[in-house]
Amino acid sequence: MPLVDSAYRAPWWLRNGHLATIIPSAFRKIPVTYVRERISTPDNDFLDLDWRTARGNEQVVIVLHGLEGHSYRHYVAGMVNYFADQGWDAVAFNSRSCSGTMNRQPRLYSHADAPDLAVAVAHVVQKGYKQIALVGFSMGGAIILNYLSKLTEQVPAAVMAAAALSAPVDVGASARALARRQNSFYRRRFLKKMIARVKRKAAQFPGLLDTTDIDKITTFDEYDRRFTAPLQGYHTPAEFYKDASSLHHLSNILVPTLLLIAHNDPFMPPACYPYEQAQASESLFLETPQHGGHVGFTATRLADSWAEERVFAFVNAHS
Repeated sequence: MPLVDSAYRAPWWLRNGHLATIIPSAFRKIPVTYVRERISTPDNDFLDLDWRTARGNEQVVIVLHGLEGHSYRHYVAGMVNYFADQGWDAVAFNSRSCSGTMNRQPRLYSHADAPDLAVAVAHVVQKGYKQIALVGFSMGGAIILNYLSKLTEQVPAAVMAAAALSAPVDVGASARALARRQNSFYRRRFLKKMIARVKRKAAQFPGLLDTTDIDKITTFDEYDRRFTAPLQGYHTPAEFYKDASSLHHLSNILVPTLLLIAHNDPFMPPACYPYEQAQASESLFLETPQHGGHVGFTATRLADSWAEERVFAFVNAHS
């Protein structure tokens, strides 16, 4: 306990993990209107928060995107709109360099950015919200798990529930899963976007990065060795993966937290399903439906996400 028997049943045509991942990402369109707020970080950088609010709310959800995502991705916009339709305020958290504006410091974003989330949560608390929920997808979920398990003294009492969807608790194992031949489609797409971002960072800081043959990079290990680790202050990718992973710290989580990972998620190897940790915890609720892909969980209609209803029900039960 707490292991959750999932009620999710995927549409018959989305029971393949790859289709469940790709089709919503390619075809689900969710309009959303935000008001942007830029806040400062202690290292003279900034974070862009995109708000959807109503007057007088004391409840707010902070939604975090995945790798190479942003606040307008369909899964973020869908979760923001769902909570707003239930009477909550919502704010979409953009990781550094992901809001459309390159951040000021040499470092980019990563799964280990729990301190940035701490800055955003503290800012939201200062606005007077009495109840805060955290919802993160993939990398965003990993950031939330790191925040709740490693920065426990910085988690305010107002944070009353959290949900991490398709979130890798072992980032290195997930990176190795993406290195598999059957995942080459995702790997190429991610690396293309990540390489383009590094090129912009190199132009911003001439001489900082060696971008020789950067377009020939074909693995996350090489990318992380050349760019992620040094930009984030690590000596090796292994050191970064260890710091970015929450697997061995999950027992520290005190806030009721739903970890939702499909069994057919192509990004998730066995190491990313922490059954033993959840069984030993009173706060980590692990739900592993058979289907759903990676950040999929499509409802009967492609326009609808079962995950939005599920996450709101979990948060509402603990508010």
